[in-house]
Amino acid sequence: MNDFNTSFVVDQSPEEVFEAINNVRGWWGEDVEGSHASVGDEFTYRVQDVHYSKLKVIERIPNEKVVWLVLENHMNHVEDQTEWVGTTISFDIAEKGDQTEVRFAHLGLLPQFECFDVCSNAWGSLMRSSLPSLIATGTGHPYK
Repeated sequence: MNDFNTSFVVDQSPEEVFEAINNVRGWWGEDVEGSHASVGDEFTYRVQDVHYSKLKVIERIPNEKVVWLVLENHMNHVEDQTEWVGTTISFDIAEKGDQTEVRFAHLGLLPQFECFDVCSNAWGSLMRSSLPSLIATGTGHPYK
């Protein structure tokens, strides 16, 4: 598989993990507008003039899975502004003994994309640091 994938394990319950994933402002970016509470909801994510995305919730299974479809995207560091459009961002949540595993994937984020290195590094940082911190301590490290 060439899509971007990573995973991590935390000591918190699937319920706590699901709640944290859905606190998008708490781990991804502070400038999030719209609802992402139900399937069909649409929301936007923005980091200054660097990155803008409009996303739609396409799957949401409490304590198990969250999937977003990228409807629109703009990054100031790539030529092809459609690289993320039509891709999906997914979080699979599974109990692993007395811990919880989060499997993150950005399906359609491919190595041949201009943004792949920057985007995969950003996702990796968010999944290694910000989201696990939010889950464990209640405080993430979102982009401002």
